[in-house]
Amino acid sequence: MTDTSKIREHMEVVGADGVHVGTVDKIDGERIKLTKNDSGEGAHKGHHHYIPLSLLAEVQGDKVWLSANSDVAVTFEEEQSDPV
Repeated sequence: MTDTSKIREHMEVVGADGVHVGTVDKIDGERIKLTKNDSGEGAHKGHHHYIPLSLLAEVQGDKVWLSANSDVAVTFEEEQSDPV
């Protein structure tokens, strides 16, 4: 497993295909929390989304690489609305 201590705020999260998935907000348990401003589309916009660390392939430079292509990775995303 890749060392998650290398993951930092504002790193780009990309799929195995090199396509942008989101931007790291922080590590939250066994998930990568994506920033609200760069996470989700349409009705899903404005919510925090999470990517399971099980999809983590490697951390290289300022990018977090996932083991799945971007279109598959987003199907694993969890959504959390902020409390009102």
